[in-house]
Amino acid sequence: MSEPVSVLIDSTDGVRLAVHELGGDGPLLLLAHATGFHGRVWEPLASHLSDAFRCVSVDFRGHGDSSPPASGSFAWSGFADDVDAVLDHLGRPSRCFGVGHSKGGAALLLAEQRHPGTFAGLYLFEPIVLTPEARESATQTAGDHPLAVGALRRREVFASREEALGNYQAKPPLDALHPDALAAYVDHGFADLDDGTVRLKCRGANEAQVYSMSGGHDAFDDLDRVTCPTTVAAGALAAGSPSGFADAVAERLPAGRLHRDDSLGHFGPLEAPELVAGRIREVFSS
Repeated sequence: MSEPVSVLIDSTDGVRLAVHELGGDGPLLLLAHATGFHGRVWEPLASHLSDAFRCVSVDFRGHGDSSPPASGSFAWSGFADDVDAVLDHLGRPSRCFGVGHSKGGAALLLAEQRHPGTFAGLYLFEPIVLTPEARESATQTAGDHPLAVGALRRREVFASREEALGNYQAKPPLDALHPDALAAYVDHGFADLDDGTVRLKCRGANEAQVYSMSGGHDAFDDLDRVTCPTTVAAGALAAGSPSGFADAVAERLPAGRLHRDDSLGHFGPLEAPELVAGRIREVFSS
């Protein structure tokens, strides 16, 4: 696969979005990443789909090479704005498919709810779409969200990308990633500093706010507006994992279906890119 071509476009709230062409010239396949990642982590998966799709990914606001919102707010409606901005930039193709992981899955659903018929089909791996009960609980405990607390404590600066890679390879949760996906995360997820060190592009304070605001959107309430065929994929059930509410999301979608794979965890598309790409191909071919 040739080197991705990336451009910067405008979104809302003063955001400049990085959009990456990952190869292919078929129907558009928009790839939406999870919190804390960036669009180029999809490169390993896209390499298995570019023979059939035009694969495009985006760095959501405050992630990768995209700027944070001018207001400082990471309300999840902004991620739907980013999806809309990418689709507007690409001319809103008449035949468009979406693949979303975690927060990226929620962003695609929110965008489809705004403009029903945008996507011909969706494949969402453990989208962060909370039931009303879970949303109320998440809102009440937003300041103590364990992932937000973890993001604030995360080490941001390393001596080099090589040091960062070795660190992630040696311990969970990122040790679960396929080597190519982890390499892409490190290669494109760090900025070079003047002193020769490297720092995460997705800053801990921004990532923490994304997690804290995960209960602030109501995508679950409007799932009946998403009428395109939608596969909700999930890994093994685990306490506190988004895999636990995948069933409820799939059941509420008019054309939804659940696909569970106990061999995968929450990072499924990045753990087994070739396997998940095969399932995406199968779903959209049918």
